[in-house]
Order: sequence, then C-alpha cells, then structure tokens
Amino acid sequence: MKAEKEIQNFAVKPCDETLRQFEECYSQDFVVKAALMPDAHKGYAAPIGAVLVTKDAVVPAWVGFDIGCGMTSAHIKGIDLVKKVKENLDLIFDKVKEQIPMGMGEIQKHKDNLTEETYKEFKDLVRKFAKGAHHKQILDFIMNAAARHIGSLGDGNHFVEMGVDEENELWVTVHSGSRGIGYKVAEKYMKKSAGKDANYESTHPLDVNSELGQEYLNVLDFGLDFALLNRKELIKKTVIGLSKALGEELEFEIWVNKNHNHAIKNSEGLYVHRKGATPAEKDERGVIPANMKDGCFLVEGLGNADFMHSSSHGAGRVLGRRDATKKLSMEEFKKSMEGIKGTVSEGTLDEAPMAYKNIYEVMEAQKESVKVIKHLKPLINWKGERGMWKKNKEAKKNQNKK
Repeated sequence: MKAEKEIQNFAVKPCDETLRQFEECYSQDFVVKAALMPDAHKGYAAPIGAVLVTKDAVVPAWVGFDIGCGMTSAHIKGIDLVKKVKENLDLIFDKVKEQIPMGMGEIQKHKDNLTEETYKEFKDLVRKFAKGAHHKQILDFIMNAAARHIGSLGDGNHFVEMGVDEENELWVTVHSGSRGIGYKVAEKYMKKSAGKDANYESTHPLDVNSELGQEYLNVLDFGLDFALLNRKELIKKTVIGLSKALGEELEFEIWVNKNHNHAIKNSEGLYVHRKGATPAEKDERGVIPANMKDGCFLVEGLGNADFMHSSSHGAGRVLGRRDATKKLSMEEFKKSMEGIKGTVSEGTLDEAPMAYKNIYEVMEAQKESVKVIKHLKPLINWKGERGMWKKNKEAKKNQNKK
C-alpha cells in the first residue's frame, strides 16, 4: 500500500480550475509532495503558485516558458536620494527607459550595450553549458543571440521599480527572467517530452537519468544562471540611468537575487518545481511584489516545511489578462496610480492593481512561512507595454516606405 502524499493548500480564494489543475499535478505517480501558495491562480499545465516535489523526474511544463523568472532588490546609496528622485521623476523615468529595452521582442541592439563585467560572466556561463549535455540548436542560439537579451525587461508582470523603505532609503527592484532563452528552451523540451502528444503544455515528465533529461537539466541550469545575470544587468542599467539623471555617480548593493520559476535538486535528491513560488528556507532572503501601487516586501524565510520551504511570488491574479482589459477602465487605473510615476496605458491595463488579489491578505496567509523585513513603497514603476512590439514594427515599416 502506497504511503499517503503530503499535500498542502494555502491558497487565498482559489478558483475551481486552479484546484483542479493542482490535483491533476499532485496525483502523478512521480510526485512525492506538493503545496499551493497563497497567491495561487490558474496557469497552464500547473497553477501559478504551485510547489511540486518529484522523484527521478523533471517536468518542463511545470517550470514553464519563463525559466528563472524571479526578483532582485538592491539598495542604492547616496545622500538625500529619495528627495532628489521625487524632484526628478520624469527625467529619471526617461533616462532609465533609454538604458533598458522594455516589452515583448525588445532586446539590446548590440551586445556592446552590455556592461563589460556582465558580458564576461555571460561568456563564462556559455563555456560551462557547452561542457555538459546539450542540443546543438540550443547552443547555436545561445552563442549567436542570447547576449542581446541580457538587460532587457520583457512585458506583462515584469517590471523595474524604484521605491522607498521605512527609513527613507532608496531601493530598486526588478522582476524579470531569462527572456528569449527561457522561451526557446521551454518550447523545445515541452514538445520533446510530449512526443506525439500535440498538447505539449500538459504534464509530460522527463526521466532525469535519460539523455533528454540530462540535456534539459543542463540547459535549465544555464537558464537559471542567465536569469540571475539578466536581473543584475537590469539593476546596473537602472542605476546608470538614475546617475545620468541626477548628474552624480551612485553605488548600489544587491540585497537579494532569487529565481521563483525553477526545478532544483534538494538535499534528499528530489526535484523541487516552483512555478511562481519564492524559496523560503530558514533566514533565506526573498522579495514578494504586490502590484504597481502597493510596492514590494523584502522578506526572510522561516523554514516552514508545511509550505515546502516556500512562499508566494506575489499577490496573485484575481482577473486574467483578457478579463482585466475587458472589466477595468483606464480611468480607475489612473486613479489607483495617483502619486506614482508609472507606465500607465492601455498596454499595461491588464497590470492595473485591481487585477490582483489583496496583498495584505496574501501576506497574512503566509506569516508562518516568511517574516517581513521591509516594505518598499513605489516612486517610479517601469513596464513594457503590450502590443508595442507590433506597433514599433509597423512604424519602422512605414518609415522605410517613405
């Protein structure tokens, strides 16, 4: 007789589809235990906010398209910085946008746009990846195109945010992932794991000891490291933009850089899949973003085993992107963002604060998993606008016709 699995559900007001997805996932034979985080909502293949622990198997669809998506927060050092930022909101907003490509399809025009230290780290990652099991097509893509994706933001819920803590200190927080690399890898290995099954976004495991499993684990590790590097570069570029706007050289210190989309091997030899869940081992640092108006929480883990040593990766959506654009108005979006300089437009309406769960309810639901160290209130929030890539492409086409 099989031992009963350990299944935990901490979700705040989950919909029926979220629970159905979760049950379908944890019912798989290779799943040892699972937990649903407070921010959990419907995803594809697995709910966003799920922690699924497996034995001898890894599931590409449970990691998802944005391999290594996560959060980074850094303290910016200087005198009277918050006052200076408030006095120069528009200029800072523009100078940072000059540094960072934002939106789907927007990447660096040339690898030379990267800081020297970052490009060196990237080449080290490529050499490490090439030594392990890999597919030639993926290696070619990494060598020829990947560098230009570093230091680019993406769209959707990805953002750069400048905020202030309770001590009136300035911080910058980034939410982004592995960009085109993650997408390319996920698409390829979800299809490979599915075989002839056309629905490759379903639960299809790879045996970690198989040739395909070893290939995926190697490129997964590369994607996770690449995402960490991407966010570090985004922090650097933000500080460069801020320095140019204020006319002074500024230093920063990264407080945490953490992935919340991954599959990693734990001390028991099991694979912990976190699809939108923040690691929260004892004293482990993390960042939990709320929405465009309520900022971010810097937290430390309490090492709670019931939560699978995890916490939410945000507030969690209460409205899907399509529903948000149908049910929310620009008027209420603008009103909710009063006092904050941000990318408030039709292209970010699906990211309006009202599209998300109440962050304070979510934080209360996980107070036994994490403790709050700081609450960063937003001053400026940058996002890539949906649809801008198509508009920019059309504009370039029309310009060339003239």
